[in-house]
Amino acid sequence: MDTLDALEQTIRQRRAADPDTSYVAKLMAKGRAKIAQKVGEEAVETVIAAIADDHAGMVSEAADLMFHLLVLLADAGLSLDDVRAELARREGLSGLEEKAGRTA
Repeated sequence: MDTLDALEQTIRQRRAADPDTSYVAKLMAKGRAKIAQKVGEEAVETVIAAIADDHAGMVSEAADLMFHLLVLLADAGLSLDDVRAELARREGLSGLEEKAGRTA
């Protein structure tokens, strides 16, 4: 099991834990809008680190971003396997072709 799969499993296990003892449970208790807000905040912080050419900051913020994205996916009943399936579907398509084929 790779690190992201292990993290996803840990997040799923901690969703129903006591919010006083689990950050994941605390986020889940606040609801999807708050979780999504955290994803946005971490994305912005990742962008800021990238613009500043702060490699260590980018790695740290990208880890935070991925963690919060996994929490959001779990809250929505989705998984890394769902994301992997979508990426596999797109494999072999150029980004321009993929975007042109979207309906929304």
